[in-house]
Amino acid sequence: MKEKLKEIQSALLTGVSYMLPFVIAGGVLVAVGFAIGGYDIPNTVEQYGNFASTIFWLGKQAFALMVPVLGAYVAYSIADKPGIAVGMVGGALADYQGSGFLGALIAGIIAGYIVNLLKKIALPAQLRSLLPTLIIPILGVTAIGLIMVYVIGEPVSALTTALTDMLNSLGTGNLVLLGVVQGCMLAFDMGGPCNKVAYAFALAAMETGNYAPMAANFIGSMAPPLGIAIACLIAKKKFTSEERAAVPGLFAGAFGMITEFAIPFAASDPLKVIPSLMAGSAVGCALSYVFGLTMRAPHGGLFVLFALNNVVMFLLALLVAGAVTAGLLVVLKKPVTEVTTEEA
Repeated sequence: MKEKLKEIQSALLTGVSYMLPFVIAGGVLVAVGFAIGGYDIPNTVEQYGNFASTIFWLGKQAFALMVPVLGAYVAYSIADKPGIAVGMVGGALADYQGSGFLGALIAGIIAGYIVNLLKKIALPAQLRSLLPTLIIPILGVTAIGLIMVYVIGEPVSALTTALTDMLNSLGTGNLVLLGVVQGCMLAFDMGGPCNKVAYAFALAAMETGNYAPMAANFIGSMAPPLGIAIACLIAKKKFTSEERAAVPGLFAGAFGMITEFAIPFAASDPLKVIPSLMAGSAVGCALSYVFGLTMRAPHGGLFVLFALNNVVMFLLALLVAGAVTAGLLVVLKKPVTEVTTEEA
């Protein structure tokens, strides 16, 4: 059992390392596109219609590959090259269904073990070459596809509906409670169903003229990468050199409201990182409602501060949220031990 857990943990780290370049490239390009063309560029400019739009959509395309790549290389770590196609299809389906990186992690793990089982199919020697090139891809993709569509898809859809109903029932009667729930949902899966439901709730509120949920949404989405960046700076021994090298990207993600920059850290140590992110975002969202903040832009982070009613209080709530996450990470995470080239 311990060996399997170590194998899965190694697979998660492998998937994250291959996914990270897509997160960084996509996140920075999206933020640059917003900075050049404005927060509404996806709706006001034809796709690739000008330079800013081109930069923005290049970033979006890089981002679109993030979740499938994660699924592919989690499976690769478990089953080697034959697992890549099966894991990538599982990750793509997770992205399509809205389960995000958590769905891709599950898909990658399942895909890896499916492929390992398929490798054991007994074939005559003259047909063995068909196993990795024909039999495993067809049977493996079919199996992971059926599992994602008929087993994982329905629970995710039900979860999304239940979460939407819960947020709508809270309304604005208890703003602090609403902020806590909203913040936890935004930080829990960073692009998955919980995050999307919270964001959809804020968008729906905007359409009715209520701009407070969107301000909370900004803080809850920006706090996770900010908190991790702060923690990396003040507790260097608790993060690997690769993780510390991502600090500039984390700040870019925080400033550009791109929560996905936190995903590699959450995937590599979910039991410590995800609760820390949720706590920080919950505090930040609650403070947003307490301070009476409103935001008239649907996205853009610090690039759209002009759409806020109180910039100073917004920045204060964001810094407090980041500090809460950073403090918890420093307390919960243990120092890491890295193997040097000489030791290897």
